[in-house]
Amino acid sequence: MAETFVATGLAKKESWSANEASCVTGIPLKQVHRIIDAGLLGDAAESRNGARVVLGAGLIGLKLAYQLGTVLTPEGRRRLIRRLLDEPAAEAVYDEPLSVDLRVMAETVFHRVSLLAEAKRMVETDDNVLGGAPCFKGTRIPVHDIAAMLANGDSIAALQAAYPRLTEAQISAAPIYTEAYPRRGRRRNVSPSRRPGQRSSFVIHFDDLPPVS
Repeated sequence: MAETFVATGLAKKESWSANEASCVTGIPLKQVHRIIDAGLLGDAAESRNGARVVLGAGLIGLKLAYQLGTVLTPEGRRRLIRRLLDEPAAEAVYDEPLSVDLRVMAETVFHRVSLLAEAKRMVETDDNVLGGAPCFKGTRIPVHDIAAMLANGDSIAALQAAYPRLTEAQISAAPIYTEAYPRRGRRRNVSPSRRPGQRSSFVIHFDDLPPVS
């Protein structure tokens, strides 16, 4: 069984890419990189195969660094994060006279981590299916297309009617998956109301047109 942090519920050896870390913490990706560049996460951030990863309680360290950016100096934030990493079971960290309760912050991050893990279990990629685009398991329905439709205002009920093979849970998981794993290449324009064979054109007779004044 993996050793976990009591306060965060995050496995010590677990790691997240910069995009994943941005997704589960709600911190803009640019700020994630800036925090890592500043060395605020210490050994809770490292490079693997040319890509940055955040380790274990480093996710909570990101939240601390971002939320306290206007309150503490970089050195002050570095001290708090170091105390978090040294005592990951702590429910709060201190830097007199400041005390930061970690519980709500950790619960929020852990909830997002759980949602992302569940979304990943629903998705698969196959180079022989739609060029390797991430699709919901057992279907040829691209996850990014569903997320785009939701972002454009389509309801879950409308998407279920258009794609009966998808469950509400799958549709709901699309946004967090695509936030952590953005679409590569040119975006496709799709609509759940369009079906193969449908046409968007229609016929207007001249007699139906208004008179020209």
